[in-house]
Amino acid sequence: MIKTIIFDLGGVVVALDFEGAIRRFEEIGIPEPRNILDPYKQMGFFGDLESGKITGDEFRRQLCLYAGHNVTEEECIYACRGFVSHVPQRNLDALTQLRKEGYRLLLLSNTNPLIMKWAMSPEFDGKGHKLSDYFDACYLSYECKLMKPSKEIFQMVLDSENIKADETLFLDDSELNVAAAQTFGIHTICPKNNADWRDDLRRCLEL
Repeated sequence: MIKTIIFDLGGVVVALDFEGAIRRFEEIGIPEPRNILDPYKQMGFFGDLESGKITGDEFRRQLCLYAGHNVTEEECIYACRGFVSHVPQRNLDALTQLRKEGYRLLLLSNTNPLIMKWAMSPEFDGKGHKLSDYFDACYLSYECKLMKPSKEIFQMVLDSENIKADETLFLDDSELNVAAAQTFGIHTICPKNNADWRDDLRRCLEL
């Protein structure tokens, strides 16, 4: 029986918009942002930010060097916020209902402190609630110093939560991340980016 449900953030809880991020980075004067951004897993100094190897300030300094001009923290946050097109209310309602039913909800996300400044603020859902208000615990790559699909980050979650893999369900839009979770015996759903996963989730919970 499933007792714990782990959710990815981008493409599962919030709707991703990679092209929106590209446009915003172009707006703040970053040349050829496609060369340094990826829809699923960031590399270079973006990857260093998500894996916690560098701070937000160190990231900004490297972005300034890449761009050849000064980029403010506010501009960095604005550009990173472009990855999220919107926060579907259906997803937030589903999370709220699952917690009412007694499931423990966890967030496991490859993300960075810049976008989290928005997500962990009352602006997240437009109703004064932070992202963390919808979860019992959040495991963020830059805080864990680990990134999906590394097996170490899944082991960290299982150990920290003291949960059993066969009583855990994981939703992520990356096939690589889902495959890594399956090696532990975790039940998985791999919805398409921004798809409505509610029916698939209910079917899993009924098994």
